[in-house]
Amino acid sequence: SEVIDIRVKDNEKIKIENLELTSIYTPGHTDCSYSFLMKDRIFTGDTLLINGTGRTDFQNGSSQDQYYSLFKKILTLPEKTLVYPAHDYKGNKVSTIENEKKNNPRLQVSSVQEYIEIMNNLNLSNPNMMDIAVPANIKGLTLEQI
Repeated sequence: SEVIDIRVKDNEKIKIENLELTSIYTPGHTDCSYSFLMKDRIFTGDTLLINGTGRTDFQNGSSQDQYYSLFKKILTLPEKTLVYPAHDYKGNKVSTIENEKKNNPRLQVSSVQEYIEIMNNLNLSNPNMMDIAVPANIKGLTLEQI
């Protein structure tokens, strides 16, 4: 199988056939996290989830960086913007900026310090196969190549 890498910068326009995306550098979950805006929707990867946010405790993650990615970039988009995270949650595949602002428990904070405190106290266990998945992510390997 072929691997296609496209290196992007913050606020870069990416054209793929008849689609146009704008890359938005949103570090926090990792130090190289990006979200991609396409007209009325944003693909947030693991930065903004439905009723949650991506963990920041490995792969050079940073709760402070994630706070600024969320509150200074993603959440400044129009409220009707559709949010597509990298995973579905309890069957939910899409949300909106408005819904996340109102209902996402991790966004109900009044300061970066409060957000960092929440993230530092999640006490999450390591994901399954983390010791295999993280090096594979860094090398850009697929599951079949591991």
